[in-house]
Amino acid sequence: MKIDRLIGILSILLQQQKVTAPYLAEKFEVSRRTINRDIEDICKAGIPIVTTQGKNGGISIMEGYRMDRTLLTSSDMQSILAGLRSLDSVCGTNRYQQLMEKLSAGNSSVLTSNSHILIDLSSWYKSSLAPKIELIQRAIDKTQSISFAYYSPKGESVRRIEPYLLLFQWASWYVWGYCLERQDYRMFKLNRMLKLDTTGETFVPREVPPFEIDNEKIFPYLIRASVLLEPDMKWRLIEEYGIDSFQEQEDGRLLFSSGFADKDSLYSWVLSFGNKGELLEPEDLRREFCCIIRDIGKKYHKDDI
Repeated sequence: MKIDRLIGILSILLQQQKVTAPYLAEKFEVSRRTINRDIEDICKAGIPIVTTQGKNGGISIMEGYRMDRTLLTSSDMQSILAGLRSLDSVCGTNRYQQLMEKLSAGNSSVLTSNSHILIDLSSWYKSSLAPKIELIQRAIDKTQSISFAYYSPKGESVRRIEPYLLLFQWASWYVWGYCLERQDYRMFKLNRMLKLDTTGETFVPREVPPFEIDNEKIFPYLIRASVLLEPDMKWRLIEEYGIDSFQEQEDGRLLFSSGFADKDSLYSWVLSFGNKGELLEPEDLRREFCCIIRDIGKKYHKDDI
């Protein structure tokens, strides 16, 4: 990714008085033209870079420009490297490990000092997830639109979007961008995508609004439900909702109350407890849930179970 390279180049310039474009091109495995564009971008960020020609020429930070070469402390660097290591866990490559080595050049102790921190961003779907992330990253870098078949509770659809952001949230990976079908910004779950590909068309980046994750807007709680659970289900409630999410009753059972986005989510959640959960309220949904349970029972009773 371009930002990886820019950080790496700046780190090298902070540690070495002067380097050459061929040296940077070889180190980051890109062309000299790409390095020249990167240097221009660093200059645009307000850091004065000087390039000189000739035998002793090269690229350096302008003499006299004050920049703290310890801008990142060892603790800061360790935090950054822990994050970079986590990205390799999902990409299935060691590209970020290589960046870590470049960033910590001359201070190898940084690489080993945070080895006790491991962040795994992968999932059960790592083999299919990694290619999707790589493709979307390239599309974002090249401002190319992407298309895919999308499967959601509302049905199947084919979408084309201008991708702007990859994010890991709620234990899953998503892409956020401008949906050309809906003419608005949307977020899509990568595991629900099939036939993902670039369209071959580039787009002019829009004036993108600030991205904010608002759980209540994305997953609005439309239903308030009360569920009674057996005592041995306490671990589930603590893990999923916290210790303050339920009240322990005199008989030891747990009275849980929370919001759900829709009744299907509520029913699925209650069913996941088997015979250890009972939906109490809302009353109308309790009656509907009873009908669903009867229908499920009929399917199994026909086999004389």
